Amino acid sequence: MSDFKVMEIKESVFDNNDRQADLLRDSLKERKLFLLNLMSSPGSGKTTTLVRTLEHIKHNIRVGVMEADIDSDVDAQTIAKQGVKVIQLHTGGMCHLDADMTAQGLEGLQANELDLVILENVGNLVCPAEFDTGAVKNAMILSVPEGDDKPLKYPLMFSICDVFLINKIDTLEYFDFDLDAVIERAKALNPEIEIFAISAKTGAGIADWTGWLRQQVSDWNAN
Repeated sequence: MSDFKVMEIKESVFDNNDRQADLLRDSLKERKLFLLNLMSSPGSGKTTTLVRTLEHIKHNIRVGVMEADIDSDVDAQTIAKQGVKVIQLHTGGMCHLDADMTAQGLEGLQANELDLVILENVGNLVCPAEFDTGAVKNAMILSVPEGDDKPLKYPLMFSICDVFLINKIDTLEYFDFDLDAVIERAKALNPEIEIFAISAKTGAGIADWTGWLRQQVSDWNAN
């Protein structure tokens, strides 16, 4: 029997989303709960990166995960094996989460005893970037096989993210991917963005990424 539940969530009105997002962040601050919104296209290695991240932080940070998808509970099953609190969110066909939907998920997760919740958003580089979930920080993953031109094609995603993870660097020799170019393009859109080159498969770069995340959680929950 599964040790997580599946929750159906409803989309809120777009016009009210920014206000709802601000209210949610205020609530998170009061509760000393850090929410990370993790976005990427399908196949970038988002769930594998999340597993690697949990392996590094779950022993000294109380962490939970919200898995958002149009359907299925495959990702939640994978995360549940890490022994952390997890809930699967079904979006009813929507390709994103907004602030109200995220708040519903946090309530279903019963996150009051946690330090950090990671929201694995629905997989694509368009819709999730358009809706403020109320997260404290936004992170995105781009994998080497997807190409170094994605900042040019999806500028909003790179503009609104605090962290850019370049995944599958173990495959650089097999793809025509210019690491310097993608970093330059991302920085041109967002000079403050933090960039980590990682391999979720080998674990390369994960310690640097999780070190940054630990510090962010500590700072948020200390103030």
